[in-house]
Amino acid sequence: MNSGSHSDELLKQVAALPGLPGVYRYFDAEGQVLYVGKASNLKKRVSSYFQKNHDGTRIGHMVSRIARMETTVVRSEAEALLLENNLIKTLNPKFNILFRDDKSYPYLKITGLRDGGGKAGGKASTQPFQRFPRMAYYRGAVERKHSYYGPYPSAWAVKESISLLQKVFRLRTCEDTIFANRTRPCLLYQIKRCTGPCVELISPEEYGRDVADAEAFLRGETQNVLKELEARMAGHAESLAYEEAAAVRDQIQSLSKVLHQQAVETVSDRDVDILAAKVQGGRACVNLAMVRGGRHLGDRAYFPTHVEDATQIEAAMAAEGEGAASMIDPAQRVLEAFVAQHYLGAPAPHSLITSHPVSKDLLTALTEQLQLKMTVTHQPREHRRIWLEMAQKNAELALARLLAEEGSQQARTRALADALGLPDESLETLRIECFDISHTAGESTQASCVVFEEHKMQNAQYRRFKIAGITPGDDYAAMRQVLTRRYEPLALAMQEADPEGGVDIAEPEGDGSHPAPVPPQDQADGLGANAPARKKADRRLPDLVLIDGGKGQVGVAREVFEALGLDTSLLVGVEKGEGRKVGLEELVFADGRPKVYLGHDSAALMLIAQIRDEAHRFAITGMRAQRAKVRTGGSRLEDIPGVGPKKRARLLQRFGGVRGVTAATAEDLCTVEGISTELADAIYRALH
Repeated sequence: MNSGSHSDELLKQVAALPGLPGVYRYFDAEGQVLYVGKASNLKKRVSSYFQKNHDGTRIGHMVSRIARMETTVVRSEAEALLLENNLIKTLNPKFNILFRDDKSYPYLKITGLRDGGGKAGGKASTQPFQRFPRMAYYRGAVERKHSYYGPYPSAWAVKESISLLQKVFRLRTCEDTIFANRTRPCLLYQIKRCTGPCVELISPEEYGRDVADAEAFLRGETQNVLKELEARMAGHAESLAYEEAAAVRDQIQSLSKVLHQQAVETVSDRDVDILAAKVQGGRACVNLAMVRGGRHLGDRAYFPTHVEDATQIEAAMAAEGEGAASMIDPAQRVLEAFVAQHYLGAPAPHSLITSHPVSKDLLTALTEQLQLKMTVTHQPREHRRIWLEMAQKNAELALARLLAEEGSQQARTRALADALGLPDESLETLRIECFDISHTAGESTQASCVVFEEHKMQNAQYRRFKIAGITPGDDYAAMRQVLTRRYEPLALAMQEADPEGGVDIAEPEGDGSHPAPVPPQDQADGLGANAPARKKADRRLPDLVLIDGGKGQVGVAREVFEALGLDTSLLVGVEKGEGRKVGLEELVFADGRPKVYLGHDSAALMLIAQIRDEAHRFAITGMRAQRAKVRTGGSRLEDIPGVGPKKRARLLQRFGGVRGVTAATAEDLCTVEGISTELADAIYRALH
């Protein structure tokens, strides 16, 4: 690839680059980020992209699309490394290895004021439940006054740990509102999973010792806990308190049983992450196993995108600049990308065990960023070797499962294209949009639009539409409204791009239930960060539009498409079969073709059912959320200045809903965490 295809302005910018460390970003003509890279010498590295011939390679394909460039000079290579991976996570470039993980890690939370006598809601903490800390599953931002243990790789790992602590230390798990209103112990007390602090069957001091032992156990101090319990049992026996001694003996036995079952428990390795990378068939997997407090908590598999493009580009550039660096195993590149991206936004342990070596520059950069001395072991021994072998096996299995699923999904996409006569030159770009309407007896009507592309559901492009101005329960009017709102802007854009193309925008026909311009109230189910990707995708007409419904719904869709001047052959309805049984669905076409039954074992029908079911799920979850908001009057609390999402959730949890909050006095409201006297008065006045 030579420089003749690029603008003079871009080439002048490249020539003027300094020979300093920094980060560069390439953009295409549409403004999409193509690649983010780092360099110890910006001028030398960036110039090599434009001065050498890369024709016929992936790097040549990328360079041919570069329209503009941005660079940032930094002080050191470590800073460049950190900035590079922060930008990769933020900008989602097309030719970089990218790990996506929108889920926050779960924790085990033990509530209670750490100093034992702080303030809550602006008043002294005298509530009974605050003297008896509760353990709970937690996901979200941490607060200093509570204790958090983890992170855990899955919700199951947290719940399993809670069950274990219930058996050994018998800490409570009930909500504070339930605790405050108990008059007799619950079933957990009867089955010896709780000591009954709600009805004062244990003193705060004794309960506090159990909490301290549980926290020590979670920190991995198991031997200290056992010694403490043994000393406590001996003390009870000497004072002839045999029932108390027997209770402690049972605790020791339960804890010993747990430690015996946890085969990988070790005193020396309390907090360790084990990372194993596997690359095969153009895809990659990094398996992360977590050891916390000396206990193996399970693992989680991560699948990065753009692996094949990124590894080939990086290898080509390394071969030109550094020689031996081009021989680095692709799995090592994937592993280093994971370490760089993952630990910039997640709690990091002091020790990592990895299947491939990690560069010293990366460790230096992480140490500076995290203020944490991190050690990496590449060829472990003894129990660490067993951990790594387990992680490597799990990475192989997860990647094999992914490749099998993707192969199956690609076969389904091809089967659907063959069955419906869709273009199959590039099935990767085949785009399907599916619509569904959901409501309860006409209440809180919502429409959903889900997208299938690149052989998978693209949830970043999902949209919800609030339906307004129609007769409650009129699904035809709802479908007319959502299709008009989705495709009218696209039809107008097509007309502007090709005014002689024959696209004639007319008023949609129907029963007049569709209101005149409908303000856009589209929602993305909390995916606001993906709005740019969704907006860009909205400019393209899909290859197929699925309607969850039969002849009537398809007829309404045909009217909308005809009014907008769009091709009605794109419209296909999914009609329930006899008895509404799964596998008996028939396809209804808007352009007059006869119905088609694909067969219950058809791969094409399986894909259609998958997309249809996802549209239904997405619509009904949105409808239920909207209905709950309407019924609880949630917007009233939202309108009160100073009451954000967290405080609103605490109020609703404490008083059981908006009615309970409304019935509470200002003094009652003060007892809620984060609610001051002034704010409580403001809430009371607003609700009355």
